[in-house]
Amino acid sequence: MRLSRSLCAVVGESLRGSHDTLNALFIAAGAPGEPPALSHGSKWKEWLFRAGQDPAVDSLAVLGNVLEEFMDLPPLPSAEDYDDWKQRRARIEGALEENGLRYYRFGRVLPQGVGLGESEVSRVSAQPLPSKPARVEELLEIIVRGLRRAMHPLTHRRKGTQPLSFGSEYDVQDLLHALLRPWVSDIRPEEFTPSYAGSSTRMDFLLPAHKLVIETKIVRDRAHARRVGDELIVDIDHYRRHPSCQSLWCVIYDPDQLITNADGLKTDLQGPRSSNDGTVHVRVFVL
Repeated sequence: MRLSRSLCAVVGESLRGSHDTLNALFIAAGAPGEPPALSHGSKWKEWLFRAGQDPAVDSLAVLGNVLEEFMDLPPLPSAEDYDDWKQRRARIEGALEENGLRYYRFGRVLPQGVGLGESEVSRVSAQPLPSKPARVEELLEIIVRGLRRAMHPLTHRRKGTQPLSFGSEYDVQDLLHALLRPWVSDIRPEEFTPSYAGSSTRMDFLLPAHKLVIETKIVRDRAHARRVGDELIVDIDHYRRHPSCQSLWCVIYDPDQLITNADGLKTDLQGPRSSNDGTVHVRVFVL
């Protein structure tokens, strides 16, 4: 379904976050192609509009996925940005209505007059199942970029059930482990690296068949946001010495967006890191 430029503009203007955060959101939502090389004010509306022009893309599903966290997760009523959030949400609902659409909880956007009964079930069931990724790197990128989306139904559970929280690195690691287990048979959590500078460290996850390590960090406060890059530099020195680590994926969960220069952090750390002890190829994700 074609998405009007006016609707895309309203949604794009209502979203908040860094380029990295919103890039990850749009990729996880299924937006096609690479991020448009545009300014922050134009990038998101253009990417949504492109999704509506692509006949191979379910544009309403992409739109719903993009909106889900914003629409379903309001700030606390006592928060300073609560009134601003209400105004932005009302503007999105108005734009959807003008385009004959309606938002339903859990990221579903449907034409007005279409309920969530049999028509919704048939629409979802008619969609082809995704094919299994050919390479473990493809699988990991899908899982890592979709971590925030995977958290949402666990933090917003049905009435009467206890919601889960993701306030520590262990919480994020457990979710990542659960998402990996159906796909990767040999996952070794908390294996020690060889000693470096008189100490060793525990890997979060080692995938020995793929010679790949996943390291997770959660940004706790502003001071930690300034230190997290230094922590990873130390970790890289340890991982480079492990014979089963050729690739290191660093997953940084920054729930409050306290990292002020995520692009700079990635530029400093990503790529091959070599020394006399060996070489490790590093990728960094800031969620």
